[in-house]
Amino acid sequence: MKRALLLLSAGLMASLLLLGMIGELLSRPANHPVSMPDPAFQAVHYGRTRGSLLEADGNRLCALLLHGLHADRSSMVARARFLQQQGITSLLVDLQAHGETPGQIITFGYLESEDADNGLRYLKGEQRCQKVAVIGTSLGGASALLGQAARQADALVLESVFPRIQDAVADRIEARLGAPGRLLAPLLYLQIPLRTGIPLAKLQPIESIRHVTAPVLVIGGLQDASTKPDETRALYQAIHSPKQLWLLAGAGHVDLYRFDPAGYEQRVAAFLQRWL
Repeated sequence: MKRALLLLSAGLMASLLLLGMIGELLSRPANHPVSMPDPAFQAVHYGRTRGSLLEADGNRLCALLLHGLHADRSSMVARARFLQQQGITSLLVDLQAHGETPGQIITFGYLESEDADNGLRYLKGEQRCQKVAVIGTSLGGASALLGQAARQADALVLESVFPRIQDAVADRIEARLGAPGRLLAPLLYLQIPLRTGIPLAKLQPIESIRHVTAPVLVIGGLQDASTKPDETRALYQAIHSPKQLWLLAGAGHVDLYRFDPAGYEQRVAAFLQRWL
């Protein structure tokens, strides 16, 4: 009995240590220099936010492109080029603690929302865009929803966006440890307020999306283990404005544009043409 208790205690300590390391890795800044593919992507610095602008013919229609966790603005280059062909100017930004935008810790959309807000202000102010769409993948979509960008945009495209931070954490642990891993999820997501000072109640995109008035296209993968299809559907159901849902068969938590370029371009172009 004593040996069993010792083994159990050792296992719990090892689990806590492992979860602490995972929490550290997830929230650690992902800053690094960003290289854009050609000079057509003009450097932009607005507030603290670093970004790149790819202009189309005129700036009547514009898009703000927001990358996912541990990525940077270069991951949105293909979308920007596609949008340029549609006559849409794109601003690609690095969210705080990513790429070239400074930050001390990743906050899963809370502080990153300032960079989404900065980007929208730049497009509507400096660039005088008449209408602006926001396209956000995963963390990028959450960042738009948790600030003012989603409420001030003229259209939203949300890709693989978690509805609640608790869901995001539990899904990722389950994907790595199996269903029993979900039991450990609170030990990980309860670290977030301790590490960042941000209450979990502030990391609920599904609550923010209820106040969005712009049209929304919600996209997800039917095989996504990090943002499950039921969670994508729940986010969609919470929208009160005009909305569309596209769930891609065979897609996980991946770059959905790369997964199905033709389908992505057809769906997103039709959505933007209708609402912009």
